[in-house]
Amino acid sequence: MKKLMIYFLLLTISQSYCQEMNLPVHTQYLADNHFVISPTFAGIGDNLKIRANGLAQWIGIKDAPRNASVYADFRIADRSGIGVSFYNDKNGNTRQNGAKFSFAQHLILDYYTKQYLSLGISYNINNFKIDIENFNTTYEIPVLDPSVTDNRFNSNNNFDIGALYRYDNFYLSLNANNILAKNIDKYFGAEPNLLLNYQIYSGYVIKGPANSRVEYEPSVYYQLFASDKRSSTDINIKYRKYNKYEDYYWAGISYRFLNDQVFKPLNLGPMAGFKKSNFYFAYSYQVTLNPLMSYNSGTHMITIGLDFFAGISNCPCTQSPVHD
Repeated sequence: MKKLMIYFLLLTISQSYCQEMNLPVHTQYLADNHFVISPTFAGIGDNLKIRANGLAQWIGIKDAPRNASVYADFRIADRSGIGVSFYNDKNGNTRQNGAKFSFAQHLILDYYTKQYLSLGISYNINNFKIDIENFNTTYEIPVLDPSVTDNRFNSNNNFDIGALYRYDNFYLSLNANNILAKNIDKYFGAEPNLLLNYQIYSGYVIKGPANSRVEYEPSVYYQLFASDKRSSTDINIKYRKYNKYEDYYWAGISYRFLNDQVFKPLNLGPMAGFKKSNFYFAYSYQVTLNPLMSYNSGTHMITIGLDFFAGISNCPCTQSPVHD
């Protein structure tokens, strides 16, 4: 019975983060793909970048969350970028799939000091349903919930907006996701209609000694949900090493905590990856550092990517300080 309660708690926590018209953010953005965080990064770097993510959460827990996503962004002209992402999320008998379509405009604030401002917007569409065909009656629950019918299919539309400031190798991204209230007519007020959440992402690329071809990138990611004021923070550090062909490998670690429990980490995870020519691969692992860790072996994520049509823009506002 105790183990069943633990499973229920895990899935409840997962659902609170997953079923909000937004994929849960683990460490996808640290796989050299800041576009995961904000539409403002669309078009910064090489001309076409594709990243596919597969994530298995809480290995060892039956029906624990699984999701897959694909991100692609590229530059159009010298100062604009567009991007698209698709995702499919499974959590027990609930399903989500959807897409985001993004546009970003990049501006030069000061050419000589390398100060740039990017503005971005995303249109989101999300589909949600419950797989009632998988429901099974038990001795404890002999009758299915009569209020759950027709898979409870629902489709919602929303928008994200963001701004990105860059000064040489420093970057600061401010975002508001799901700025419109959610349609909850089908749920009779049982779900929150305020899905707005705010995100701050900032970091700095530190160059190593001359001719070392080394970079260090500390970063911080903060997320606040407007509905219940819960918030979390990631503290990250990455190391990159390049060769003369601009191929590289990297390694890092991420530390996540709830902001009312700073010294009680929620997740801790190492990660590593490499880029060889146009191919990119990364792996990350997160372990949940609380009493629930006894019931699962952590969260695993793999990222596979391809870069096409590499070319330097004539405008420095779309040239990234990070070698993508």
